[in-house]
Amino acid sequence: MALAVAVLGGSGCGYSLTGRGSFLPSYIKVISVPIFTNITAVPDIERRLTDAVRSELIGRGRYKIEADRSAPADAVLTGEILHIGSGPAAFDAQQRATQINIVVVTKVEFRDLKTDKVIWSHPALPITERYDLQSTNTNIADAGTFLGQNVNAMQRLSTEFARALVSAILEAF
Repeated sequence: MALAVAVLGGSGCGYSLTGRGSFLPSYIKVISVPIFTNITAVPDIERRLTDAVRSELIGRGRYKIEADRSAPADAVLTGEILHIGSGPAAFDAQQRATQINIVVVTKVEFRDLKTDKVIWSHPALPITERYDLQSTNTNIADAGTFLGQNVNAMQRLSTEFARALVSAILEAF
């Protein structure tokens, strides 16, 4: 059985794992990812999102990531967190919110340093995540408070943001 799987797996049937492609030039091996700029009132979100993006790029296995923009690199990924907001997404029978959406909007640019050309950019990239509310007393009007009080929500938001951003850049979606 293992032999059959190995033979079929290497038969070149035309399928590939999603999220593993890249349209980047082959000479891009080192990517600088300096800490994102945060113009929102949500503390520490810039570090969380930047760390998640760095981890996602490292997880792709093809790139060395530099945190310091002055370090030698082939490309640089910069980001600015423009907005973080929340709103109700679902209600119970008493019309109390049971779920909220958190939206993060970022301005992102990925620049090839060899040619000094922008490879990919988005002026207002929105990422939305839905969360269950543990109590109806949760303040959904303030995304920063919600994320500050819920470490798991912050982690999930950061991970999903990084996955979506890196896929968009590497796969040119």
